[in-house]
Amino acid sequence: MNTLGTEVLSLIRTRYSTLSATQKKIADYVLENPEKVIMHSISELANICGTSETTVMRFIRKLDFNSYQVFRVGIAQEISAKTGHAVYGDVTKDDTIEEVQKKVIKDTDSAIIDLDKVLNPHDVEKVIDGILNSQGIIIIGVGASGFVAGDIHHKIIRLGIRAEKYSDSHMMSIRCTQAKEGEIIIAVSHSGESKEIIDAVEIGKSKGAKVFSITSHQNSTLSKLSDVTLYSSSKETSYRSDAMISRILQLVIVDIICVGLLLKMGEEGIENINQSRLSVAKKKN
Repeated sequence: MNTLGTEVLSLIRTRYSTLSATQKKIADYVLENPEKVIMHSISELANICGTSETTVMRFIRKLDFNSYQVFRVGIAQEISAKTGHAVYGDVTKDDTIEEVQKKVIKDTDSAIIDLDKVLNPHDVEKVIDGILNSQGIIIIGVGASGFVAGDIHHKIIRLGIRAEKYSDSHMMSIRCTQAKEGEIIIAVSHSGESKEIIDAVEIGKSKGAKVFSITSHQNSTLSKLSDVTLYSSSKETSYRSDAMISRILQLVIVDIICVGLLLKMGEEGIENINQSRLSVAKKKN
């Protein structure tokens, strides 16, 4: 059961993707109107959101609260502690570019702060140790996730760690048929349901490879297939999809992994990065 020390609004954002459509409607109202919510009774909140008190209770229980009163007090404490409005407004069609800029930056900043709560440092360390002890690294991602996979590949090879990266569905499946024990597959998928990624991962697992994944959804097929999953999480808005923010969060996760790798590699890692920098510097005027 949740305690009053919990940051309720952050918790709603990190668990947003696990909510039902009706629960998301309640979540949206709470996130946009926290000052109003602390004044509403449970029946008032239900009426405003066009739902029932029972559904509101299911929503707060999804956040590990057993009492609506404790839920409201938690929001009040969070608002008070932040000395400002904890409202993360959606972009509207009437917004100026200045307003869009402020909202996008604020939403992104909020999502990165929330990442610290949803990302498990023990799992991050497992991924780091797995990379260092692997006999081969296969990095896969398609679409926008392919760019994140490319970032992982780029940063890892700069450290002197051998790795392969595939974004073509045929090539990743072919490579995964040759996977073996001791190798790891790093799979990136925002939804965790990309068929190309799932197919390749299932092939690789059948050959004995371990699977580390980066995804936003805890109940996804990819998460269930993975030995270790690092979760990014974000809130979908009308003009900016959650995948857009998720991509930024996944790049932050990649940086955390690579800084951790560098710390564990010590002087060897630093020397490899310096050599990589020198080799690229020679190509610049």
